[in-house]
Amino acid sequence: MAMLKQIALTKIKGVGSKTARTLLAYCGSVDDIFDASKKQLLSIPNIGKATVESILSKNYLYEAEQEMAFVEKHRIETLWIEDINYPRRLRQCEDAPLLLYYKGAAAKNPDRCISIVGTRNATAYGKRLCEELISTLREYDIQIVSGLAYGIDVQAHRLALRHKIPTIGVLGHGLDRIYPAAHRDVASRMLENGGLLTEYPSNTVPDRNNFPARNRIIAGLADVTIVVEAAKKGGALITAEIANSYNRDVCAFPGGIDQEYSAGCNYLIKTHRAHLIRHADDLIYLMGWERPAQKKEGLQLPLLTNNLSKDEQRVYNFLREREHAQVDEIASHLDWPTSKLAMILLEMEMNGILLSLPGKIYKIL
Repeated sequence: MAMLKQIALTKIKGVGSKTARTLLAYCGSVDDIFDASKKQLLSIPNIGKATVESILSKNYLYEAEQEMAFVEKHRIETLWIEDINYPRRLRQCEDAPLLLYYKGAAAKNPDRCISIVGTRNATAYGKRLCEELISTLREYDIQIVSGLAYGIDVQAHRLALRHKIPTIGVLGHGLDRIYPAAHRDVASRMLENGGLLTEYPSNTVPDRNNFPARNRIIAGLADVTIVVEAAKKGGALITAEIANSYNRDVCAFPGGIDQEYSAGCNYLIKTHRAHLIRHADDLIYLMGWERPAQKKEGLQLPLLTNNLSKDEQRVYNFLREREHAQVDEIASHLDWPTSKLAMILLEMEMNGILLSLPGKIYKIL
């Protein structure tokens, strides 16, 4: 019954995601929305008479019942925004869909998740970047998200499958079809080690207006969005802009100044909307990731501390006593000017002794 009401809420004419959130905020739950009187509904700010009439009419219940039957027949999982298995990263976004439809085997809340987006007209350069990036990341226990579109998107999915990395395709239509149809085989294989996700119910056609909205889910699911190749305009840049609005990291591969499908990436980097990355190591450095084996088994890379200078040894000894520390904290403890410390930290970082994290934080590798 809960599923039926959740689906029903998305079927009411005039009730979009924003209005539905308002209703939930004032009523408390989906059940309370449908149990509310006309007077109660009219008292809610920004809920007009037409919307109230739509809620009370119950005309949407038949569509909701049909959708629930489709979901049950095809073993589709519905993810309600208040459910524990709803993607936690996406839930943090103020415009996250209230209800998602999901089919697949991949975890909805992986430890690490990246989205890879780019042009539909992928060049040999872009495909090579994808191959180098994804082949390296297979050691890092990640999940890859993209949009199953032509070009970079489907290349990312295919490479993830090849390297046995879970990959989720976010669709701009219902789960009763695959668009483009040429990607049905890839989509089918993704169900075995990945999944397909959409906010759209069955019988929703892949209308062009759906895809910008779809892009917010791609950005919202990931820790970082990576733009491999992109022209000056297109969905990849929209996804990057949305990721920035969510305060998520965005990375882009640079390209030649005369290359059409690197113009968007170069623009993102030039305007400080994306970090420049050249390969997977740059991404790993930016995100501060450790290999799962090191993290889980407590392994550490061997370090010959007898090769450290006297000053480097003091920094090393201080950081060894704690998980990490900020530059100001280290300088204060050692009673050094930050200019001196900065040079020593840079040298130790270049020698692979320290890792620099966002916020001027350092830790021992």
